Amino acid sequence: MSRPNRRTPVSGDLSEILKAALPHDHARQVTSRYYIEREMTFEPKPRVVIDLGCGRGDSVDVFRKHAPDVSWIGIDIGDSQEAKQRTRRDAPFLYYDGWDVPLAASSVDVVYSHQVLEHVRDPAFHLAEVARVLRPGGAFIGSTSQFEPYHSRSYWNFTPLGFQALVEDAGLTLEELRPGIDGITLILRTFLGRPARFSPWFAHGSPLHTVIDEWAQRAKRRTWLVNLRKVQFAGQFAFCARRPASRGVATS
Repeated sequence: MSRPNRRTPVSGDLSEILKAALPHDHARQVTSRYYIEREMTFEPKPRVVIDLGCGRGDSVDVFRKHAPDVSWIGIDIGDSQEAKQRTRRDAPFLYYDGWDVPLAASSVDVVYSHQVLEHVRDPAFHLAEVARVLRPGGAFIGSTSQFEPYHSRSYWNFTPLGFQALVEDAGLTLEELRPGIDGITLILRTFLGRPARFSPWFAHGSPLHTVIDEWAQRAKRRTWLVNLRKVQFAGQFAFCARRPASRGVATS
């Protein structure tokens, strides 16, 4: 088996490695839905979107809020704990084997993946399938774990550099990384049995990120550097990657 091309350096300062993917507009903590809201404001709006690892399928409401006629498809494995909780019947849902996505090549505008990649047995194969079904210019958006204890048959946690390498090896371009809930808070939440009082910290400034904001204000740090610091210590991070419009992706 040939080794994948190394498109990212194997050593060096993380600020230089990730600089192109660190936003300059704000350093707020976000969830994966941040990128749904963003992608669905573009014109023309995405026509076909899939939620890969859709669980209960609730993301359909967010997509339809922006485009009521969007063709949304939920895909998950049959024995997913989250999919077994699904009760809605107002959208199409497909089951698959966890490997080959049951859609044609270059047929999807957006692939959404909320906290799924850490549960995938072979992330490289999974991302190759994402790249295959995306149309040129299509977006892969969502979030994944970096510092999260074992949960719901999880296999992996990803550093930002590791995630970037996987995305690039699949033929996608990493456009942005943004911080989710901080790692210390996420670990403590699991240790304490997931108490409800921790839930608001997924959507708003969790404790460590608040400390980072205070540090950044005192030190007058630039926004992209604040994002770097938060991403480094994030328990989860959100992402946007894209299939280049000018470069082909393998279809078989």
